[in-house]
Amino acid sequence: MKILKEGYLFIGVSLILGLALLSIGKSRVSIIIGALCVLISLFCIYFFRDPKVQITKGDNLILSPCSGTVLEVGETENDKVVRVFLSVLDVHLQRSPVAGKVVNVEYKPGKFLRAMKPQAHIVNEQNIITIENESGKFFVKQIAGILARRCVSWVKSGDVLKCGDKIGMIKFSSQVDLHMPKTANVRVKLGDKVVAGVTVFATLNY
Repeated sequence: MKILKEGYLFIGVSLILGLALLSIGKSRVSIIIGALCVLISLFCIYFFRDPKVQITKGDNLILSPCSGTVLEVGETENDKVVRVFLSVLDVHLQRSPVAGKVVNVEYKPGKFLRAMKPQAHIVNEQNIITIENESGKFFVKQIAGILARRCVSWVKSGDVLKCGDKIGMIKFSSQVDLHMPKTANVRVKLGDKVVAGVTVFATLNY
């Protein structure tokens, strides 16, 4: 299993500090703090994991861009949307839900409300990655939460993606929304557990 490079600093600093405190610690306090630092390092290894997955293949499929629990399945005037909550225990990298071309990556500064809050997807800091293909435009929203203070995009305008390609990550608990064309037939519901690049979010109707 790989570790995302965004986690190297968190893992390294906490591990080195923890081992140093344990090796030279002469008091109970320093030993406890050192042990906690080592535990934090182990947690960061788990959090920043990049497990190998078998990308789901098939025609007209829209795959989950993230791993987590479905918060909401809805519809707006222009598209259909699925919102997913990512806990600190979920894999936090995002994948392209479809094959297509990145036409825009937009950063929006904002607040850091809990991801479960109804207004989080509107007012929180976020990246919006727009992917376009012959079926229309797909908007992957990486939304920061109360712990997640940074949304990281690994793609830029002009990049051509395959379905399931890695496109970014969010540091610590957060939310990801996927806006799809109205021709999409949504296949998930509230409370479903989804896996990035594996779970079929929807199929396209023509």
